[in-house]
Amino acid sequence: MEVFMPIEFIDKKCCTGCEICVKICPEDVIYMDNEKKAYSKYLEDCVACFACEFFCPLECIQVSKDRAIDLPYPY
Repeated sequence: MEVFMPIEFIDKKCCTGCEICVKICPEDVIYMDNEKKAYSKYLEDCVACFACEFFCPLECIQVSKDRAIDLPYPY
């Protein structure tokens, strides 16, 4: 079974380590690495809510609407 990953990419060159994406993610998918750059740790848990993409001040994150999975209740 193929697992779709809604987060297409996180541009580490663009990321400043503000941690907004980490704090806003409702599914605890995004973390900071040792260099204070965002990365997706649990991609299979991403529900493609687009919060990380929307709130990233530098637009470093891109989420694919084509790969979005159904949001679990009560979202």
